[in-house]
Amino acid sequence: MVARRVAVIGVASGYGAGDPACQDGSEVIRALRFLSDLEAVDAGLHWDEPIRLALPSPADALDAVENIAGQLADRVGQHLEQGDFPLVIGGDHSCAIGTWSGVKRALGASARLGLIWIDAHMDSHTMATSATRHIHGMPLASLLGQGDPRLSGVAGAGAKLLPEDVCLVGVRSFEAEEVILLRQLGVRVYFMHEVRRRGLSEVFAEALCRVAAHTRGYGISIDLDALDPAEGPGVGTPVPGGLLRADMADALALAQGDERLLAVEIVEYNPYRDEHFVTARAIHDLCRSLIP
Repeated sequence: MVARRVAVIGVASGYGAGDPACQDGSEVIRALRFLSDLEAVDAGLHWDEPIRLALPSPADALDAVENIAGQLADRVGQHLEQGDFPLVIGGDHSCAIGTWSGVKRALGASARLGLIWIDAHMDSHTMATSATRHIHGMPLASLLGQGDPRLSGVAGAGAKLLPEDVCLVGVRSFEAEEVILLRQLGVRVYFMHEVRRRGLSEVFAEALCRVAAHTRGYGISIDLDALDPAEGPGVGTPVPGGLLRADMADALALAQGDERLLAVEIVEYNPYRDEHFVTARAIHDLCRSLIP
């Protein structure tokens, strides 16, 4: 990311989750200055104005997510046009709809976008398959053009990603409907058992090759519940048996300085469950591994 200013965009949204507490996550990171040492490196790190709901509250969850995703897509696109590197800190994972729809629109209709999705979950439900109807379980499906058109239509109608340009890493909690959808589409999923067998760095390097092979550039979406709860307790939906912080930082360092890396998002930080700010420090380490 040499010569690219890092624009940190906090997203104050928990409307897509069952527990809305992660809406305060980015502000806690900013207020307690967990990324302060990164502000002095290279082009520096700059906190943008946070994205908040621009509707009267309370609002229907779908209205809220659509509104915030639209704002976020516009903001991400603006920063890319200025030559900045967007670092989105959520908020629940529904904000991914805005992040990557904004990147895709900035690239243009004919350009392909790659994406590495690091998550304990598949996030590939639709309203028709989700038992909870929580939208933070639907963003990847939406980006692939599936499900409610109000979600898939943010920043332009239709799919923002081709299945062959997407890789999921660290998956270990999912429903059959999600497996069926991603298998039918042909999305590469690195389940946690494969990550343990091969090692995260090897898997991540392979995923990088896949998402960059035929695309104009790629992004990385990190749900903090990909971490093992012992190293990342401050999340809404912890799942045992996850990734280790040091391993994830080492893997992400493989993308450091890569001009093809267009944006990164880190989501689902719940500060109220983060004893001794263990997860906040993990956010710092992950950002540090990506920023030269």
